[in-house]
Amino acid sequence: MDQVFKALADPTRRLLLDRLREHNGQTLGDLCERLGMARQSATQHLDILERASLVTVVRRGRERLHYLNPAPIHEIGERWISVFDKPRLRAISAIKNQAEEYAMTNGPTSVPSYVYVTYIRATAKQVWRALTDADLTARYWGHANVSDWQPGSAWEHRRADGSGAVDAVGQVIEAEPPTRLVITFDDAPGAETPREPSVVTFLIEPHHDIVRLTVTHEHLPNQEMLNGISRGWPAVLANLKSLLETGEALPQAPWGMSPAHT
Repeated sequence: MDQVFKALADPTRRLLLDRLREHNGQTLGDLCERLGMARQSATQHLDILERASLVTVVRRGRERLHYLNPAPIHEIGERWISVFDKPRLRAISAIKNQAEEYAMTNGPTSVPSYVYVTYIRATAKQVWRALTDADLTARYWGHANVSDWQPGSAWEHRRADGSGAVDAVGQVIEAEPPTRLVITFDDAPGAETPREPSVVTFLIEPHHDIVRLTVTHEHLPNQEMLNGISRGWPAVLANLKSLLETGEALPQAPWGMSPAHT
């Protein structure tokens, strides 16, 4: 938290976060051009924001794309603000959701459309199992993710209510346990007008007693799906984090909460 407060104390770094909130996935050159700032100065500020986990960097070839990560700001609200003023926490949650809605690229290159980072007190093997074990996914997601998780195999997102209904399907593209899983994601199986599935990448990076889990969701078909996953992924991953750290999922399904109003 000391690094977060230090990073937020500087108006230039707050401006950088504002610019990323307006348009995520910018290169260093993009940010310098928008702010009229020298590359060396911008790099120093971005390094501080990255160390505070307020900015996440995703590599695309030789480029480094910078994404806003609102999770530390939300944690500040949870620790200090929610105790005193729940309505204000709801407002902060609304800002958090807005910050997670990333602009889709219109260019021919593959730019991640959505990136979310969370830190979990667990081992990489535990996180991998939580992502791939059907019984565990049913506990924190309300759906069992069913597959043998071998490259080329199919996977299904089956409801855990006993109906056996399948709400999403896909194919395993890469599986490197316990650090990397890449799948296609089709949330409209059987639609009259088929469309290209989106792609989800789970990157699991262990560090001592914790894991950094990065979820990248790209090739989204439209703004509606982007809006949906911007609300859905944080809720699902919060439930996963609770299950691994406490042994229990959250008392109520977080995706069932009504959107906050300011």
